[in-house]
Amino acid sequence: MKIRLDSIIAIIIGSAIMGFGINAFNIPNHLAEGGITGISILIKLLVPVVDQGIVFFVLNVPLFFLGWKILGRTSFFYTILGTVSLSVFLSLFDGVLPLPMKDRLLASLYAGVAVGVGLGIIFRYGGTTGGVDIIARLLQKYMGISMGRTLFFGDILVIGASLVYLNLESAMYTLVVVFIAARVIDFFQDGAYAGKALTIISNEADSIAKHILDVGRGVTLLAGKGAYSGEEKKVIYVVVSRNEVMRFKTLVQEIDPHAFVIVNDVHEVLGEGFTLDENKKPLHD
Repeated sequence: MKIRLDSIIAIIIGSAIMGFGINAFNIPNHLAEGGITGISILIKLLVPVVDQGIVFFVLNVPLFFLGWKILGRTSFFYTILGTVSLSVFLSLFDGVLPLPMKDRLLASLYAGVAVGVGLGIIFRYGGTTGGVDIIARLLQKYMGISMGRTLFFGDILVIGASLVYLNLESAMYTLVVVFIAARVIDFFQDGAYAGKALTIISNEADSIAKHILDVGRGVTLLAGKGAYSGEEKKVIYVVVSRNEVMRFKTLVQEIDPHAFVIVNDVHEVLGEGFTLDENKKPLHD
């Protein structure tokens, strides 16, 4: 087992944020959630005297066996940590600072951000909070499906079942909660160091590459060949930050107005110029 102290601390912090958000925004504004968390919220709304943290933990026990068989010892430890931590914070924050709001859309946005940030931190450091989170992590690991997407569709199923207790308006606002949460989770999963990748095909590849190097970005030259002309060409590949895209597009256009430029989203960038300096040491924001 390779247990990291920073991961333990981050998972506990993420659980605290999520536990606070649910008690501050979801429950006072009659907003459900998806998955096991949503079921525990519904039970809490139906029977206010129950301890939601205990209910959440008990509902997760059967899924621990699935996690033990598939996730491995380290991931399973983080899953237990996340589930127990969230259970504790759900109990600790119960009724401490409820924030009922007249504007339920605003309440939905706050709830979605709180849950998304909490889960995003937990997922980022290898943990889960049990339930559908385990299934989401398995689908990401073996099928490449984003965890936010899996959670969103799993949440819809639970929200549909919640119509037994919630009215249609509350269910619709809950959809806003889970959609915002899913987007925030994907942001944390994709990473803070996002950027743009430029693929440039030009007869002036060497000159363009030199100018890009002069302004401090690394360049990779790939060997290419035109399918129609059969002509050998160099293809430039460079990754830049989002605010540099227009600058580099202008640079390319000035050197070769006929250059073919493709701009793609890059969800996470690790390495020199982004997370490391020129001496291969971590950059600190």
